[in-house]
Amino acid sequence: MKYVPYVFFLLLYPVQSYSQNSPLEGFLDGKSVVLVSTAPAAKPIIPWDSLATEVHSALVEAGGDPVAYYELETVTLSEATQQSFAAQFAKRLIRNVVVITRKENAELFIHIMPFTQDKNIVAPGTAWSASAGDLEAFKNVIAEAGRNRHSQNLLVIEVPEFGQNAGEAGTAAGNQRFLARNPLNLDVFKLGVPLSGAAGEWGFLSTFRYDLLGKSPEQVMAEQKSEMEGLQKIFETHYPYEVVFLGTPQSDEALIKERIQFVLMRIEGREADLMKNMGLELPENIDPDRIVVKYYIKLLVRDEMYLGPVWDADPDWNTALVNFLNNLKI
Repeated sequence: MKYVPYVFFLLLYPVQSYSQNSPLEGFLDGKSVVLVSTAPAAKPIIPWDSLATEVHSALVEAGGDPVAYYELETVTLSEATQQSFAAQFAKRLIRNVVVITRKENAELFIHIMPFTQDKNIVAPGTAWSASAGDLEAFKNVIAEAGRNRHSQNLLVIEVPEFGQNAGEAGTAAGNQRFLARNPLNLDVFKLGVPLSGAAGEWGFLSTFRYDLLGKSPEQVMAEQKSEMEGLQKIFETHYPYEVVFLGTPQSDEALIKERIQFVLMRIEGREADLMKNMGLELPENIDPDRIVVKYYIKLLVRDEMYLGPVWDADPDWNTALVNFLNNLKI
C-alpha cells in the first residue's frame, strides 16, 4: 500500500469570523438560501425545520431575503446531490448562503457567505459569523447584525419556505451514474482511498455540520491517525489489490496520471435518502431515518459510481466497509 503525506483539509480551511462588510453587504442585497444542521441530542429538542421557523423572522429583521430552507445534511449527501442543489440555487438567482448550526451543547452558530455559483456552494475564507448560547440570544445576534445598515431586500416572504428534499433534488443527477454492480479491472489500476477531509473543495460545506464545526487541529489529527490505522487493517485483510491512501484533495487529472482510476467514496446519511439518491427502491422493512454509511467506487475516467451488487450500508463504518469489500468478490 502507498501512502500520500498528510495535509489536513480542515486545517487548510478553518472556519473564521471576519469583520469586513462584504458578506453582510451581499446578504442585504440579494436572495439567500439557508442550510440548517442541528444535533439530535441537543436539549431542548428542536428539529431542523422548527429551528428554521424560529430564526426566519430574525434573518428578515436583519435585512436578508431568505427564500428557501434546507437541511444541510441533505444538501451535502454526495457530490452529485450537492451539484444538483447548486444548479437549483443558480436558477433561482441565489446570491448568498446562510448556514445555521446547532451543536450538541445547544450553542448556535451562523455563517453568511456568498454563493460560489458552482458545486462547492461556498468557499473558505468568505464568511461572516456569529454565535450565541441559546435560541433567544441567537435571534437577537442575527437581528442586530443588520441594524443601522440599509437593505435592498424589500419584498421578502413572511414565513419560511422549505425546499426539495435530497431524494427529489439529487435523483436526476444520481440515477444516471450510480450502477448496482462491481467495476472491472480493479486488479489493473490503483484504488485511491481518501482520508477524512480529502474530498476536495466541494466537501468544505460539510464542515459546518453540527458534528464537525469547530473541531480543533488536535482532534482532526487524532481522528485521521485512528482512521488510517483502522483502514490499513481492513484493506490488508479484505482487499487484494493496490491501495493509495489520499490525505490531500487532488484533481481527477492528477490521480489518473498516477494510475489511480478508482476512488473509494463514502457517504453518510439517512438510509432512505441515500437509496433514493442512488435510484434504488426502498424495501418495505427499512427504517427510513436510520443513519448509515455507504461505500462505493467512483471510476474517474467515466464518472461512474459502482455501488456493488448488494446493498451493504451499515450504521458502523467499519462494518459497512468490510461488507462492501467482501461484496466486490461477487
